Amino acid sequence: MKKQFKKTCEALLCVVFSCLCLSALAQPTALTYPNKPIKFIVAFAPGGPADIIARLLGQRLSESLGQAVVIENKAGAGGNIASLFVTKAPTDGYTVLVNTSSLAVNASLLKNPGFDAEKDLVVASIVASSPNLLVSSPLLKAKNLQEVVIEAKDGKYNYGSAGTGTTPHLSAEYLFKVLAKIDVTHIPFQGATPALQASMAGQVELASVALPAAVEIVKSARVRGLAVTSSKRNSSLPDVPTLAEAGFPGFIDYTWVGLFFPAKTPPEIIKRINQETSVLLKNPEFLNKLNAVGFEPVGGTAQEASEYLKSELSKWAKVVKEIGIKVE
Repeated sequence: MKKQFKKTCEALLCVVFSCLCLSALAQPTALTYPNKPIKFIVAFAPGGPADIIARLLGQRLSESLGQAVVIENKAGAGGNIASLFVTKAPTDGYTVLVNTSSLAVNASLLKNPGFDAEKDLVVASIVASSPNLLVSSPLLKAKNLQEVVIEAKDGKYNYGSAGTGTTPHLSAEYLFKVLAKIDVTHIPFQGATPALQASMAGQVELASVALPAAVEIVKSARVRGLAVTSSKRNSSLPDVPTLAEAGFPGFIDYTWVGLFFPAKTPPEIIKRINQETSVLLKNPEFLNKLNAVGFEPVGGTAQEASEYLKSELSKWAKVVKEIGIKVE
């Protein structure tokens, strides 16, 4: 009887010891995070709003976290390729999705995105936002949005965007189809920079992009700024009118950029990245860099970011329904 009792006790001790060992191995993941380079998976091509934020933020986070932040652009399908990739990544906190409000749009626009934005991803921070911007090729005779609308009534104009499902795509569709009631054909690209390059070359007459990607190009007159989708003019491009000033009041839209992790990533890691980002969003030097390219800081807690994402999913579901478009 004693021998049996002894064996039972030894077995129980082994189980307890094994659990303690596993716990000890698991805890440092959150406590010592990060202990290797972090990869930012950017949902669009270099030069666009997601890429700009990833590089500005990545440089400063690498300093505060003591680990390199590696940027990897994985463009395509309006940001959906990168999003789907990150949903299947390890949940150790070393793979971070940098995506825009296209994440909220694609949930309704795509018939089957391949994942659930709320269940398969967790948002750490909505970093910054900017208005969208409509530009025209310098080869066009039209000098402002009203003239563009008149010329576009023949149905022969095209416009480029960073991709199907981006908020600039939806902004342009709403402007042309609902407000101006004209038919302008959408040409999707894999980022704002390719769309702008096509406009500069006259391959498309117009382009709708998030403002930060176009600031320097508009300033150098390589494209003409027609209107911003904000309630007031943007300080980085003070000569470009708002949609209301251009003759189309009642519509305001922004592109935001956020940081997302695969679902089930430890909450301590989400909190750490949120806190580090929040500190940067209060740094005057960092804020100046954001403002210079047309971004405004957002920030807030991870919970606030999650609630904002829910509101955006609902908002864009309504817009997609009103415009009447769906992508297979």
